[in-house]
Amino acid sequence: MLNASLRRLAPAFSGGALLAVNALPANAAGLDPLWSFANVSVNYLDWSDGTEQRTETNAAKGDFFYLELEGGVGFDWGEFYGFYDFENPHNDQLEEDGRDNRRSAAKVTSHIYLGDTPFSLYFHVYDFRDYGYDSEEQDRVVGFGYRHTFDNGLWFKPFVGKAWVESQSSAYSGENGYMLGWVLGYDFQAHGEDFSITNWHEQTFDRDDAYLEENYVNGPAGSLGTNGAVALWWHPVEAITTGVQYRYSNNKLGTADHYQNAIIYTLKYNFL
Repeated sequence: MLNASLRRLAPAFSGGALLAVNALPANAAGLDPLWSFANVSVNYLDWSDGTEQRTETNAAKGDFFYLELEGGVGFDWGEFYGFYDFENPHNDQLEEDGRDNRRSAAKVTSHIYLGDTPFSLYFHVYDFRDYGYDSEEQDRVVGFGYRHTFDNGLWFKPFVGKAWVESQSSAYSGENGYMLGWVLGYDFQAHGEDFSITNWHEQTFDRDDAYLEENYVNGPAGSLGTNGAVALWWHPVEAITTGVQYRYSNNKLGTADHYQNAIIYTLKYNFL
């Protein structure tokens, strides 16, 4: 399953990779990372009672474990980030009807810097698969990004771009509006311990009517979709990170017109 998802991400991201290659400096120093990180984590996502009640007949939500492989690398000409999630790895069947209960999600993003400016070309590919429902969807965004680090250490990377969707499980594939979003982070110390706060946020708008009708249980959903998470991380030692994330969404995740929220408990092993 992992290899199949990564193979499907590769061609969709080839445009960004080609631009990255063309942007490489002539000398080999351009391939030397300025920074990099990688980790593997175990996570438990606990939907709120209200979310489970609101979505009971509207793309019902249930708590689950997932494993994640995550990493990123930065050069003087651009940066890349990606993750792969394997949901319900311990449970290949639902008790009620025997369907496969495993799912996977993968994302790759990049900023290809526009010279010495804080602006960048932005590329984004997100791939989701629900094996029990034979559901596959890939979202792609191409646009522009921006990078800034404030004097207090807060870093902020917004982006905006045109969105496309490719679905193997519905009749609609094609243009799907726009996406505006960001990632941000801030490191700090408290009581002699190292902490950080991060936030990722995605706002989709002007999505296609056919997509909103076909991809939501009680569709159509509203054209404006919200998706994101706010996290507090504790770094007790270099190799270990643990944290709590507040996960939120609206008009996303297959549920129309209902706010959804959860707490994610995470333990990471940092191997790079």
